[in-house]
Amino acid sequence: MNLNGNNILITGGSSGIGFEMAKQFIAAKNKVIITGRNMDRLENAKQKLGDVTIIQSDVSNPDSIKELYEQVLKEFPDLNVLINNAGVMSTINLQDHNLSANELTKEIDINVKGTIWMNDAFLPLLKKNKNAATVMVSSGLAFVPLPISPVYCATKAAAHSYTLSLRAQLKNSDVKVFELAPPATETEMLADFNEEDMKGISAMSVQAMVADFLKGLSKDKYEICPGQSSQMKFMSRYFPSFILKQMSKTVDRMHAN
Repeated sequence: MNLNGNNILITGGSSGIGFEMAKQFIAAKNKVIITGRNMDRLENAKQKLGDVTIIQSDVSNPDSIKELYEQVLKEFPDLNVLINNAGVMSTINLQDHNLSANELTKEIDINVKGTIWMNDAFLPLLKKNKNAATVMVSSGLAFVPLPISPVYCATKAAAHSYTLSLRAQLKNSDVKVFELAPPATETEMLADFNEEDMKGISAMSVQAMVADFLKGLSKDKYEICPGQSSQMKFMSRYFPSFILKQMSKTVDRMHAN
């Protein structure tokens, strides 16, 4: 895939991985649109990124996605790359029973439903344009769960499975389907985790992780697993009980609090 001259939409682009993607794609001479729910954060990102278009949008709201599509179709008809990056992650003690139904499943609404709805909305436009691609940002936790974040891990496993099916269904089209499965990455998403939770985990810098992602795109590597993600996938395939036991140690600390 060519890494310059593209028109790229990145959901959840005001911070973290999405922000760094925007930064590196802009440096490679692409037109970039970033979306997010918080306009103040989008404005702040624009001040730092410079030549970027910001649009307030919520992937967990189908009406918001429809409005986004109509605006992009009108203003950026040459859009050829969609990056489904928006996501949230929570630690949840399933024995507490202290969350509402909506709070318990909000990660599903954003991480899974949002990705599916975005692809459904934008695939007709992508199919019209050259060098087209859609990217799902899953996680190394798609392959083996971190049990203190049960819903998040389930959403990323779902995103991985959905990506495989989408790729198979689009095999006769010109739209390439990529999956990026980041490892633990130095972003604000790790703020909920204490030092003990992160024991044995080496967080990758967001700059290095996104650089690996772009390298994978340039080589048409459809499943990109930077850093420890490749190790997690290997361990889940050949030593599933062992790696799950290791990842489950955080539950003991959760229940001890």
